[in-house]
Amino acid sequence: MIFVSTGGERNKTACQSAEEYYLEDIAHVELSGGAFSPTCAADLKSLQERTGMQLQVHNYFPPPEKPFVFNLASGDPLNAERSIEHVRLAMRQAVAVKRPNYSFHAGFRINPAVSELGTKLRQRNLLARDSALNQFGERVAMLAEEARQIGVSLLIENNVINKANLAVFGEDPLLFTEPKEIDSFMSNVPSNVGLLLDVAHLKVSASTLGFDMGEAHETLRPWIKGYHLSDNDGSQDSNDPVSNDSWFWERLVRGLDYYTLEVYKVPAAGLAQQQKLVERKLDESTLGDEENRV
Repeated sequence: MIFVSTGGERNKTACQSAEEYYLEDIAHVELSGGAFSPTCAADLKSLQERTGMQLQVHNYFPPPEKPFVFNLASGDPLNAERSIEHVRLAMRQAVAVKRPNYSFHAGFRINPAVSELGTKLRQRNLLARDSALNQFGERVAMLAEEARQIGVSLLIENNVINKANLAVFGEDPLLFTEPKEIDSFMSNVPSNVGLLLDVAHLKVSASTLGFDMGEAHETLRPWIKGYHLSDNDGSQDSNDPVSNDSWFWERLVRGLDYYTLEVYKVPAAGLAQQQKLVERKLDESTLGDEENRV
């Protein structure tokens, strides 16, 4: 299925964004971020009952009343506990919308302020990379067991590192930006944990760290259970529209039930057209695969 993300609509609730999408015949929506709403769960239930929309839950959803930086690798005990509790809430919401998977961003070696997200980060001490990876792995394993008990699958999304943030620290302050690290980590996760590959994140990280994004995709292919799709110029994660010439079409793993268009600053009507483009390109790729097998 091809979903459309609400992540670009920060001043509306995700439910309001989904209502607008539905008016443009977008019936598969990924709930991501947005404004806090105390009636979120009830609103989503009503929306699905009225429209039959297919909804899925991603990362910072449902958004809390008091914002915080979601970071499952955090060295701060309070932030770590808030992040763990958020996953538990999100998993319950995934069950409630009858789409039992939950995807989330990999952790960081820092604890940035909410205002820094998506911008140049402020320099601060870094948690040792091995320590951050170990903490992240332990928390993922614990939450994966809880997810298994309620029938939920988890997907971890690769982070994005740009040259500006790399320059601030002199080394990568994030986890899951480099394909070998992702591959090594994923080889040790429980069976109900997969990789959500953001191809736009991969493009920027490849430019910053100097690896080949096509080769990286092939390295990560065995773990991929879903995709986030958008484009950029390789310098920053700008969530630009996809096009016929986007680099990833021929490489995508086909036959998944998780493809999400994560394009921002485009009206709902434009997102509907983008969704049709993704559908067409996936169909073309599938036909090409079938012809090659004959």
